[in-house]
Amino acid sequence: MSGLQVSGLEFAYGRRPILKGVGFAPLPTGKLTALIGPNASGKSTLFRLIAGLLKPSSGQVHLGDQDLAKLTTRRRLQQVCFMPQFFTANAALTVFDVVMMAQKQLRGWKVGSADIDAVAKALHQGGIGHLSEAYVSELSGGQSQMVSVVQALVRRSDVYLFDEPTSALDLRHQLDVLSRIRDAMSDRQVTGLVALHDLNLAARFADHLILLGEGRILAQGPPDVVLRSHTIASTYGVNIEVTVGPRKDLLVHAY
Repeated sequence: MSGLQVSGLEFAYGRRPILKGVGFAPLPTGKLTALIGPNASGKSTLFRLIAGLLKPSSGQVHLGDQDLAKLTTRRRLQQVCFMPQFFTANAALTVFDVVMMAQKQLRGWKVGSADIDAVAKALHQGGIGHLSEAYVSELSGGQSQMVSVVQALVRRSDVYLFDEPTSALDLRHQLDVLSRIRDAMSDRQVTGLVALHDLNLAARFADHLILLGEGRILAQGPPDVVLRSHTIASTYGVNIEVTVGPRKDLLVHAY
């Protein structure tokens, strides 16, 4: 199936425009695309429109030849998995429980041995198998964030939207989470779109960048095309210098 494509998306909260004709060509499957841009540029709103949680005033979202607006809510949820910024769950549930709920959300609630195995495997692959029996009320912010990522990856979707999945994580876990997400997109040959504030993480882990500013797409393409000093300076209000690190990935220095 071809990747996710957006054309002419417009959205406003009341009289305040948020997105102004946003569009991009089909995103590469099996790759990770990073959505970057300053606070209040419209990143979370764009994710909610793609996921079907908001309705645009105009524009379309396609996955291959499918217009996602014409799908049933259930079918859209099956095809598009959205991980929001903030993890919430009933404090009476264990980590295993909330991941199982994600596993069974769209498949009926009868739990079989295959479901138990899938959840156990997802927890292990996410590096949080040791938290399986912990209650979510006992988790740190970083641990909760990891659970949210595993909840997304345990599902089998065509498009994954991760809204700031590293926001509550320390440096080691930021690298770990993005590596796991990137590998999952490659293994499944699906579309992955992740919103990131850290330009160095975006440059290191994403194959494709989309720069959003004031509700418009200002640049898109490989990291070395998007991360240009004049573009970043005008969008973020800072100057940058881009160098090549020892791993041959780009390093962004702001000043």
